[in-house]
Amino acid sequence: MPVNVNEIIRKLSPGERKKVEDRAAEIIAEEMSLRDLRKARKLTQARVAKTLGITQDSISRLEKRSDLLLSTLRKTIKAMGGDVRIVAEFPDRAPVVLSELSEDEPPRK
Repeated sequence: MPVNVNEIIRKLSPGERKKVEDRAAEIIAEEMSLRDLRKARKLTQARVAKTLGITQDSISRLEKRSDLLLSTLRKTIKAMGGDVRIVAEFPDRAPVVLSELSEDEPPRK
């Protein structure tokens, strides 16, 4: 017999329900689209566009793209008040931050 998740959640204590809600919010926050991120920062497309010196329509198109240049992503995130870090993850070691892709750091020799 299938189990309804809402039924299970209703049976939880208020404290347990709060823990589930908090963890769900954390998981959702870990992965966002550019559009979701912009909205979470309470920024309009027009505001980000003005900061970047482009049109609002350009931001709309950018948010719909599935593939963009790292420099474009970096500029867009910077316009939202953030920074971009690229992290490589491997099954056999701890995550590695790719520092040479940082805008402020010169390549190592």
